[in-house]
Amino acid sequence: MTPCQPSDRGSGTVLVVGGMGLLVTAVVLLAWVGSLLVSSARAASAADLAALAAARELLAGNPCAAAGRVATTNSAELTQCEVHADGSVIVRVAVTVGGRIGRATAVARAGLAL
Repeated sequence: MTPCQPSDRGSGTVLVVGGMGLLVTAVVLLAWVGSLLVSSARAASAADLAALAAARELLAGNPCAAAGRVATTNSAELTQCEVHADGSVIVRVAVTVGGRIGRATAVARAGLAL
């Protein structure tokens, strides 16, 4: 085995630090993508439930108020609620993604079975 040259000393440390930096970056990126996927699924679920609640209230009361309550219960914000003449309701909800990353939105439609 040949002795290390003075210029080679510490090069392993630099490689390990660089590798750790790449590893940390990969983990943060995977966590961010996971957060996006979870928030998207939460938005879709909240939209579906809000639309069903609104459809249930079509004949009995205020469907958009019911959709808003259900969306809020599911940590979402009701951003749009449309009642159509054919007995259907379209709702759009938004869910905040990981603080300052953004918002995930979803749309759902439900109606009376005639």
